[in-house]
Amino acid sequence: MREHWQTEFAERFRRHQDELQWLYYELYHSDVQAYTYFTDMLYRCWEERPESLRKIDRAREACPDWYKGHDLTGMLMYVNAFAGTLQGVRKKLDYIADCGVNYLHLMPLLESPKDRSDGGYAVSDFRKVQPELGTMEDLRELTEDCHDRGIAVCLDFVMNHTSEDHEWARRARAGEKEFRDRYFFYDSWEIPNAYEQTVPQVFPTTAPGNFSWCEEAGKVVMTTFYPYQWDLNYMNPTVFNDMTDNMLNLCNHGVDIIRLDAVPYIWKLLGTTCRNLPQVHSLVRIMRMVCEIVCPGTLLLGEVVMEPSKVVPYFGSVEKPECHMLYNVTTMATLWHTVATKDVRLLAHQMRQVFSLPHAYTFLNYLRCHDDIGWGLDYDFLRQFAQEEIPHKRFLNDYLTGKWEGSCARGELYNDDPRLGDARLCGTTASLCGVEAALKSGDREALDKALRLDTMLHAFMFTLSGVPVLYSGDEIAQENDNTYHDDPIKKEDSRYLHRGNMDWEKAAKRTRKTTPEGKMFAAIRQLETLRGKYNVFDSEGDVWLLDTGNDHVLGIGRYYRGEQLLALFNFSDEPQNAWLRDEKDYTDLISGEKDDAGVVRLDGGSFRWLLHTF
Repeated sequence: MREHWQTEFAERFRRHQDELQWLYYELYHSDVQAYTYFTDMLYRCWEERPESLRKIDRAREACPDWYKGHDLTGMLMYVNAFAGTLQGVRKKLDYIADCGVNYLHLMPLLESPKDRSDGGYAVSDFRKVQPELGTMEDLRELTEDCHDRGIAVCLDFVMNHTSEDHEWARRARAGEKEFRDRYFFYDSWEIPNAYEQTVPQVFPTTAPGNFSWCEEAGKVVMTTFYPYQWDLNYMNPTVFNDMTDNMLNLCNHGVDIIRLDAVPYIWKLLGTTCRNLPQVHSLVRIMRMVCEIVCPGTLLLGEVVMEPSKVVPYFGSVEKPECHMLYNVTTMATLWHTVATKDVRLLAHQMRQVFSLPHAYTFLNYLRCHDDIGWGLDYDFLRQFAQEEIPHKRFLNDYLTGKWEGSCARGELYNDDPRLGDARLCGTTASLCGVEAALKSGDREALDKALRLDTMLHAFMFTLSGVPVLYSGDEIAQENDNTYHDDPIKKEDSRYLHRGNMDWEKAAKRTRKTTPEGKMFAAIRQLETLRGKYNVFDSEGDVWLLDTGNDHVLGIGRYYRGEQLLALFNFSDEPQNAWLRDEKDYTDLISGEKDDAGVVRLDGGSFRWLLHTF
């Protein structure tokens, strides 16, 4: 232990020292020099941490479950789409607070080439904000204002790759060995072709293969996602040391939650899928310990967009935790399957798996994200209902793009591969629920139906344990941005359909209860308020699946500290009964009316929250 290390840092470091050193030496072959640099860097980052953030660290250390419970509501946004700049977001904090939001996820905002950014996921400088969005000082000022209002800030940390314009990549192209060693360079296609035998393709239609030819270097370079995103070589300790330093710099600018982008991909090994390798978990475990040493008020959110069996290991164990939170990605896809099919059996099957997990696991729950909806459904389960993968995906896409007779959804396909029938889907929540089609046709009955479905889906999200996250604009039922077709940079990527600019004229209508915006805003605020008020929504509560006796109606039961909730969701367009045979007295939390739960009637596309207090 270095004598000059101050007590607070030294005590935290001592708690993790043995495991930290053991894991680091295992990964990096007992490289003492690299490890010494690494630990010195941790202390430097702690020394640079502002006292205001250290106070937050101490408070959260004293209450390590601060992010659990039932009082967080998140909102996801692109800074430029929401308010133009970081200073613009500061000016809109009253609106964010009005939405009941206390967890703000800012989409990638670090410097990246405009024409080769993949939405900001091709970072050319981890120490600079994209100039048109502001500066690192603007980011610090925004996080300070957020902290004053009790709002935690989340930011993506793109750790699998850099932009080909990053300084490391430029120097690698110029022939500097030190920087070539930070990537995967090969003189010929022999080894890359060997990798291709076992490594799946991320974007087989738009960016096939996992390698690209670099003309300037005269070599092949690994590019798992897009040719302009060069994979970092985490077998090189310098890469891990410097990237950890970059992450801690964001934390020291006030970022509370670090979203680890594409984390399953970060360790590459020939002869494997280069996904979810044991070394990935070692790296994430080290990063968890790093945060607990330097900035214990910081959370790690793992972006693991895979089936549950691959997702859950990223929580780690009770003794050796990894990520604090993970995405409930399978539920999101299954939910839209249920909207299209009106059949809740797959969703019930998937919920049963989620409900069986330990209470300690915290998921982020969401209806839409910045990306597409990929149909990674449980087709082994669906086959018992004669649902085969390719025709079923085709049906889902036809329904949710409005091609299926009777559908009022208005989405678009992404990465369509007609040969495999494996297209993904894009669209805002409101447009997928039918709001856009109803407004265009002027059908008021259809609009009420669409808003009812939209509200029900949000109620489902608020019923689950974890952190519900709104996509900015969903609170006012904002529709698709069809103008992206006219933008030469955006038009080839249909994900921009749901990445449109915030419509502040629509937002101004949120206080008028008779408007679609006002109805949606009031409904979501009511759900947030009720969720925060009643302990039955707490993450420590018991959650189970209810047998409703109806394949159109999903039922979820919750119990905590003398409160029992029966949550019912009718995915049919027609009124349905849920046969619960429960004769206790319940209060409908939405209407305030008293009822029993013997047979519960639900309008088409509606929900009920029924509470009994023992």
